[in-house]
Amino acid sequence: MAAVDDPSEPDSPVRSAYPPLVEAWLYQADQVCPEELPMTAAQALAIGTDAPALRELAGLPRHADPRDIRDAFEQALEELGILLPDRHLARRYALRRLAARFTAGEVDLVELASDEWSEMEVETAEEQAFVVLLPPCACCIEYTLGLDEAAWETQLQVAARGLVSHATVGPCF
Repeated sequence: MAAVDDPSEPDSPVRSAYPPLVEAWLYQADQVCPEELPMTAAQALAIGTDAPALRELAGLPRHADPRDIRDAFEQALEELGILLPDRHLARRYALRRLAARFTAGEVDLVELASDEWSEMEVETAEEQAFVVLLPPCACCIEYTLGLDEAAWETQLQVAARGLVSHATVGPCF
């Protein structure tokens, strides 16, 4: 019999809460647009996660009032017993997830360019090594790197792998 919190088991409460749990962390880190949440709810329902507010959220159109979507999402999390994480911890999780997606080739260099990470309070050397390499905007990539984009990408890959291999922050699946 599997442990209650073992996400590798199909009947695990953690496995069944996967989409809303991960989305809760990304939502708290401002990485999820409200209009994406109804589809997240539908995906959660499709894998067997169920709650009245989750069904309500899945039925909302993408263009519904963002406040209604947020309210339904937060109510669904409450009904599922999922607490919203601390915003700072959620941002650290989102940063680590970005690094993982970059090392997996799911994010290109231009998508990494954002000033949202420059003000983040990092807690580890691995976070700092990754954040310091992120340009504040796409136009800064060429301006600050000139012709040495390949060297920057290599440094970024090394920093991203270091961050990904460091202790996990957030939900683990």
